[in-house]
Amino acid sequence: MNIYIGNLPYSLSEEELSDAFAQFGQVDRANIIMDKETGRSKGFGFVEMPNDDEAQNAIDSLHDSDLNGRSIKVNQARPREERPPRRDNY
Repeated sequence: MNIYIGNLPYSLSEEELSDAFAQFGQVDRANIIMDKETGRSKGFGFVEMPNDDEAQNAIDSLHDSDLNGRSIKVNQARPREERPPRRDNY
């Protein structure tokens, strides 16, 4: 299951994110989304867990919990919507 995590502390590493979810089961991947221009965290990320029951337990347990001083939002990730290509206004 792919899990969305919002309101992440900007200083959080992918390893710390993975560790927070690993207490509920196997984590295949943890990914924090970074701003392409600044290289800083955008404050959200995704965790992939192969076992749906463990993933749901992690969602239920971690939603609205404190992670390094921030109340994180955790839910099942929705599939990415197809968007038209961006047009730069020059």
